[in-house]
Amino acid sequence: MSSVDGTEIMSRLVDLGSATFKKRHPEVGARPGTLMIADDAPPPKIRMISYDAGECREHEISDAQQLSAALDPGDVTWVDVQGFGDENLIKQIGEIFAIHPLAMEDIVNMPQRPKAEMYGEQALIITRMVRVCESTGIDMEQVTLLLGKNCVVTFQERYGDILDPVRQRIRLKTSRLRNSGPGYLMYVIVDTIVDGYYPVVEAIGDHLEHLEALVMDNPSTQALRDLNRTKNMLVNLRRAVWPQREAINSLIREENALITEDVRIFLRDTYDHCVQTAEVIEMYREMATGLMNTYLSSVANRTNDVMKVLTIMASIFIPLTFLAGIYGMNFEHMPELHVRWAYPAVWFTMLITACGMIAFFWKKGWLGGGNSSGH
Repeated sequence: MSSVDGTEIMSRLVDLGSATFKKRHPEVGARPGTLMIADDAPPPKIRMISYDAGECREHEISDAQQLSAALDPGDVTWVDVQGFGDENLIKQIGEIFAIHPLAMEDIVNMPQRPKAEMYGEQALIITRMVRVCESTGIDMEQVTLLLGKNCVVTFQERYGDILDPVRQRIRLKTSRLRNSGPGYLMYVIVDTIVDGYYPVVEAIGDHLEHLEALVMDNPSTQALRDLNRTKNMLVNLRRAVWPQREAINSLIREENALITEDVRIFLRDTYDHCVQTAEVIEMYREMATGLMNTYLSSVANRTNDVMKVLTIMASIFIPLTFLAGIYGMNFEHMPELHVRWAYPAVWFTMLITACGMIAFFWKKGWLGGGNSSGH
């Protein structure tokens, strides 16, 4: 990705530009498990993929009965739900998979802090997916995974994701996914979401390089606005990456019958990717802070240069104004008023004074030459 591409993406930024925290939450005192669905939430789109070593089947699900009928306990099943616009359907999905009410609340009432929790024989993993979109720039949304004995259910608040490579791997008969359980499918989904941070971080790095050149050559209020927006975005990314790293670490460290030792080994690699991403984000935060200081220094230096020029010009004209003021006084007995050479002598004195001061300033280095140290 080039620096121009990164700058264009950053200029279309929508979801990560603000560091404010807004969460859909029920009224104070509401019973646990109360769902709060936004009025503009899209209607659910449900896609189901069931597979084993020999066969892979895909279904577009329209209602809960069709979903329940399509489930096969002998297969590994991935049910992907995108959109929460139908509360009844969401509740029916929760009943089909026996999802705990508190887990359903975490799934629907967004945003939640990335985490991993056990609910009986199910594991709830909340992640933050970041992707680069051509129309909107950089977009972030919550993706929740529910891991069961023979299934993985994912919930997304909007249509579209970065998980198509996972679906393509499932369709391949030679893929390891076809011979592995739901724990490995969970790992592949989480790993793909974590790897999705790399293009975003690269775009931010390219944009910071562009801002660095802009701040050094032509600091402007637009550059300052871009710096502030980039810094806020890095704060939001950090807020997503750090708890996500802790969640993956808990999946590795804690004993869980749903996650085998082989899957834990793969999750260690995902954890390393999280650590690397967090370090790069932290580095870019420091770089953005440094660029803001550089911007302030550049503006201050430019102001000093302007003030220096104005001060030099005023210093040159002060003695000239003094001479003009003396000979502008209307006293009758001024000796030089009736002398023929008085007028050119005053002009000569003024020119010599101005030239002498210019030479002095030049020697000091205040006009771009001489000894720049000013000593």
